[in-house]
Amino acid sequence: MWAMSESVSVRCPACRREHLYAAPSYPCTCGAPVAPPLDRHGTATAVTHRAWAEDWVTLQCGSCGRRDQWPRPELGCPCGTVLRIAVAGQTATAEVSTEVAPAPPKRRLPFQPVTIRTARDAVTAAAVYLRWLGYRDIRRADQRPPSGIGIAARGLLAQVDPTVRPASLRDVECLWLTAMTESAACVYFSLAGYATDARTRADTLGVPLFVLDLTGTPQPVNSLADELDATGS
Repeated sequence: MWAMSESVSVRCPACRREHLYAAPSYPCTCGAPVAPPLDRHGTATAVTHRAWAEDWVTLQCGSCGRRDQWPRPELGCPCGTVLRIAVAGQTATAEVSTEVAPAPPKRRLPFQPVTIRTARDAVTAAAVYLRWLGYRDIRRADQRPPSGIGIAARGLLAQVDPTVRPASLRDVECLWLTAMTESAACVYFSLAGYATDARTRADTLGVPLFVLDLTGTPQPVNSLADELDATGS
């Protein structure tokens, strides 16, 4: 389990119910916990639509100074409203230990998954995994894929399919073609797996395939994914 930041009181704007909330910490690639500083005087807002810029916040690791985007804190109220929790400042700062932090280790620490309950969680899990592999500047992809959600990093295009339908041959080919036009590598994440012809075609095109289990841990499907998982970016 990740460490939790200090709790704050949050009121649902729909039912006026009070909640005690603590934002989870996410592991930086150096291993240090990173969590957004919550605004004690801020007001939680109801999430009525999704936009990448609103779902993510830039955090700086207090140990190694790396700046990355992480999921903006949210809380589900029993009344059905999803609450977006206020973060202090436009750019949040990482948790900083009172002890002197050691130099970031060169080898990767064990991956810490993000439990998947929603489509947003699936995207978050894939983004956290790519960051663990060493990819930087993770963002929403410029082009929207025919299915699923596209995310991009420096030199990489990824597709996340949170549906219960196995990814098809066309899905894999469209991702590969889009990545080719952007001179980028590509990788596919699916919750429901892949059709047989899609797996065969991915091997031919050089596309790593992963299945996301509900714990949020990407499981390699082909040898290309095995190699990426082992070596990173």
